[in-house]
Amino acid sequence: MVRFDRREFLALGCTLLVVAEASAQERRAATLTPPPPGKVLPRSWAEAPSIPLWPGEPPGASGYASQTLPAEWPPVFLRNVSRPDLRVFRPARPNGHALLVIPGGAYQFVSVANEGAELAPHLTSLGITVFVLTYRLPGEGWLNRSDVPLQDAQRAMRVIRSEASRYRIDADKVSVLGFSAGGHLAATLATGHGEHAYPVADATDEVDARPFAAGLIYPVVTMMKPWTHELSRNLLLGETPTDAEVQRRSAELHVDATTPPVFLTHAIDDEAVPVENSIRMMSALREADRPVEAHFLQEGGHAFGVGYPGTPSAHWIDLFSSWLGRLS
Repeated sequence: MVRFDRREFLALGCTLLVVAEASAQERRAATLTPPPPGKVLPRSWAEAPSIPLWPGEPPGASGYASQTLPAEWPPVFLRNVSRPDLRVFRPARPNGHALLVIPGGAYQFVSVANEGAELAPHLTSLGITVFVLTYRLPGEGWLNRSDVPLQDAQRAMRVIRSEASRYRIDADKVSVLGFSAGGHLAATLATGHGEHAYPVADATDEVDARPFAAGLIYPVVTMMKPWTHELSRNLLLGETPTDAEVQRRSAELHVDATTPPVFLTHAIDDEAVPVENSIRMMSALREADRPVEAHFLQEGGHAFGVGYPGTPSAHWIDLFSSWLGRLS
C-alpha cells in the first residue's frame, strides 16, 4: 500500500487558506497546492459498515455551506462532511475493547487513510473493535464552530456505547485514539466529556461520553501561542479568538479528577505540531495526579500514522495496546 505522506502539507500551517469561513466577510479564495494526485480511498474504507451519528441534521446545520475543492484534491482527505459517521472495523476475536479513532487534518480535512483505514487492521488484529470517526469541520460554516468537532466526538462515544451488545464490546471499555488535530479533539473529549456541547437529540444522548482511556498521537493540545498549530487554531476558533475562547479549547487547562488515563506519543523533531503540546498535557495530568504514559521519539516527524519500519515510530501501537491492556 502506498503511504500518503501529509507531513509537509500540515507543516504549511496557516499559509494554507480556507475556501470559506463562517461568515461572508471571512470568505476568501484558496491558494493552496494540493498534494500529489492519484491517491484513492482504500477498498477497506468503502467496504466498512457505516453508522450515522445523528438521527437528522447535525447541530448548527443552518450555517453549513459545501465548499468547491481543487480539481485534484486527494479523496483520502475528506472535506464537506455534512453527515458525520462512524466506519466500523471488527476483529475476528473481539476482546471487549473498542476505540473511537479520530484522524487528523488540521481541522481542514479528515485524513481517513493513514490514520483510519490503514490503522484499523493493526488494532483489530489485537482484538480491538475500531470505529473511525468522520467528523464535521468547523470552518465549513457550522454554527458554534468551536463546539462542532466536540459535538460529533461526544455523540460518537454515545452511539458506540449504545451499540455495545451488537458489536460484542464492553460499554465500559470504549476509549478514544486521536492524531494531530484529531488528537486535539480526543484531548478535548477526554477533558470536556461532561460539557453540554449540543441540545439532546434522542435517548442516545443520555449515555455517558467519558472515554475509558485516551491515546493522543502527535496531538495538537493547546490553542495557545507559540505552541499551537496555527491552521488548526484558526479553523477551530477563527482568525481573532478572544483569550477566553483560546483557553476554553486548550485541553491541558481542563484536566481534572474526571480526566481518563492518557497515553502520549510525539516525535521531538515534529515540525508541524511542536512536542510541547504533549509535554504540556503530560505536565497537566501529573499535576492533577491522573494516570499518564508518554513516549517521546528522537525522530519521526509528523503524521507517521502506523509508523515506519525500523524507526521508533514503528513501536507505538504495541506500546499503546500494552498500556491499554494494563488498565483493564
